[in-house]
Amino acid sequence: MAASPAVFNASSNPWLDTGDNAWQMTTATFVGLQSIPGLMIFYAGVVKKKWAVNSAFMCFYAFAMVLLCWNCWAYEMSFGAPWGSATFIGKPGAISTLTIMGQLSQAYVPSAGYLPNFPMSTFVYFQVVFAAISLILIAGAFLGRMNFTAWILFVPLWLTFSYTVSCYSIWGGGWLFQMGVIDYSGGYVIHLAAGAAAFSGAWMIGPRLKQDREDFEPNNIPLMMTGAGILWLGWNGFNGGDPFNAGPDSGVAVVNTNLCTAVSLLTWMFLDMAYFKKPSIIGACQGMITGLVAITPGAGLVSGWGSICMGVISGSIPWVTMNIFGKMKFMSYIDDTLGVVHTHAVAGFLGGITTGIFATVEGCEAFALTNPGGAIAGNGYQVVLQLIGALFVIALNVIMTPLILFVISFIVPLRMSEEDLLIGDAACHGEDAYAFYHDGAKEIDLARTASSGSLLALSSSTDQVALKPVV
Repeated sequence: MAASPAVFNASSNPWLDTGDNAWQMTTATFVGLQSIPGLMIFYAGVVKKKWAVNSAFMCFYAFAMVLLCWNCWAYEMSFGAPWGSATFIGKPGAISTLTIMGQLSQAYVPSAGYLPNFPMSTFVYFQVVFAAISLILIAGAFLGRMNFTAWILFVPLWLTFSYTVSCYSIWGGGWLFQMGVIDYSGGYVIHLAAGAAAFSGAWMIGPRLKQDREDFEPNNIPLMMTGAGILWLGWNGFNGGDPFNAGPDSGVAVVNTNLCTAVSLLTWMFLDMAYFKKPSIIGACQGMITGLVAITPGAGLVSGWGSICMGVISGSIPWVTMNIFGKMKFMSYIDDTLGVVHTHAVAGFLGGITTGIFATVEGCEAFALTNPGGAIAGNGYQVVLQLIGALFVIALNVIMTPLILFVISFIVPLRMSEEDLLIGDAACHGEDAYAFYHDGAKEIDLARTASSGSLLALSSSTDQVALKPVV
């Protein structure tokens, strides 16, 4: 029988470990920084200039909306008591998140039996930044054409009907948790789910303009690199915080995270040099991301040499899917703007399977798992369990994401108008990322003219610049 949580006492809280609480809040902040500003400026730098504001704003909005929804109902659906006899979802509510006694009391996940030595408020915030980054990762596939109003609706709906199901099933004590599927820090719950949702959602929304697909050069590589650096070091919190204490396993997770990432980056870079005859900084960033994603399901469970093997795998197989399979004709029908399916779905899937291979008995014990390691420890069945978990997450998101977008399409268009797609940020938000030599003012004027129905007159005017795509 699982222990019960202790309530807050103003004079004495023997359950509280201030060191663990401080570490948990720190790691949560690190993960939050991965989203804002990390991915926000990564996206703003890696897209064309005309989409920099829109791309960053999609991240900014998602982070805020997820925070609200998480505290009002989604946390309980992910980590609360089961909803009746369901083994895949918790009962919606806000007792743990919006009442003062709930926030002050000891953290507790009833279905999984987690009882960390810090307050519920700390646990709720630690988990919300994971939920938020999931939506922001999905945005990477929709950039350059999704109607912002449709994105406003999509974020709370996907959080409610997709993320909470994966989260409860694997982390919250649901059926996959009980079965023994391992996901140390979100390779399935976050990355595989986001990648599958991104791929199916991109198909539903449709492609960017032809000229944008053919010419989508980054507008600011140093800004992109700044975001990549924040993302990499922020992952120390992403994986280092999941033991829920500042213990030895946390250190193992941080070291393995960085080791796998370095090997993955180098593998991707050498493949670029062999195939394209030159190293690419954008390619190196892709390899960095696939390494971070792949190590996530087993960061504190594998040994150092296991993380190196995972880095070689994550730096090579996603490279092939992106640069070889991704350029085949059948893949051209789905416009995944930043290749989220390769960097997150493929890498997350590989990470989950290789965790089933390389997980050690000692690592599982340190993480308080009852699993007897992976295939290298004689437990080959763990690979089967990992495959079952992966297939569930993929199926859920391939079905649920298009369904959500289908419903939204009856309320607002999923795509921007063709005129807005030509202009970009100025049409969507009335703002431009850069306004050198009055260029920004000109684009805003173009957007306003287009919205007033004078687009054709503007294009034919002899004293104005003709409307054209902004590079």
